Amino acid sequence: MREKYLKMSLKKSTLRKFKPTSPGRRSVSLIDKRDLWKGGPISSLCIRGKNTAGRNNRGVITTQGRGGGHKKIIRIIDFHRKKDNMNAVVQRIEYDPGRTAFIALIKYEDGTLSYILCPDNLKVGDTVCSGTNADQIPGNTLPIEYINVGQIIHNVEMQPGRRGKIGRSAGTGITLVNKEDGYATLRLPSKEVRRVSVNCRATIGRVSNPDHMNEVIGKAGNNRWRGRTPKTRGVAKNPVSHRNGGNTPGKRILSNFNGNVIKGKRTRTRTVGNVNIISRRKRKNA
Repeated sequence: MREKYLKMSLKKSTLRKFKPTSPGRRSVSLIDKRDLWKGGPISSLCIRGKNTAGRNNRGVITTQGRGGGHKKIIRIIDFHRKKDNMNAVVQRIEYDPGRTAFIALIKYEDGTLSYILCPDNLKVGDTVCSGTNADQIPGNTLPIEYINVGQIIHNVEMQPGRRGKIGRSAGTGITLVNKEDGYATLRLPSKEVRRVSVNCRATIGRVSNPDHMNEVIGKAGNNRWRGRTPKTRGVAKNPVSHRNGGNTPGKRILSNFNGNVIKGKRTRTRTVGNVNIISRRKRKNA
């Protein structure tokens, strides 16, 4: 059985083309998942996904363009990685419908099973570890204080002990720029530069599935499978139906669907995470 798992090592993600048997199939370009685990997930590490269809607890639509979609079984991912100084062997690489990256099933020396974010180039049979004594190889988690400057990391905590929050989507890699006065400076893929405590944990390597950004779904039906429904622009509606309804191109749109002021006003709150931003991300229209 172990030899069977070793043959399922995750190769570099490539895009898969299809024959143009129909208009919706002509331009499809999807990630090749043939090397991933083809069985079901570990039931004890899963929960049933809930589809709110964009509605709150009162049944009022608060997010447009949501509804339908395939049923999901969400995998419980270990973003903490607090099982220190204990090796774990990668059993298999799986697909997770709840995220863009792949996940890896690992088994610790005491027999505990856990799902983690799969770094790029992690293979079945590899060993991962966490703690201050862990080597700086892809998949290992350790405090930023013990990580070399210039290293590519992901799944970074914003506050010590509060699990990894940034750098979790497919292909994401955060660069550790500097460490000084108890803080580490990070450069995010969006070119934003922020600082976090050196006691925060991070995982070495870049997140798997880097070709996710190059996928072409090919048809609108693929979005419907993902729970995305057609959305009408607010300015195309009547004033009774939307806050932006009835506006002509010459008028200024003052608020969005939730009533927040838009068109230039910054709406980011000064929370604990945002006060540590050194340089904001680049604006698209700047």
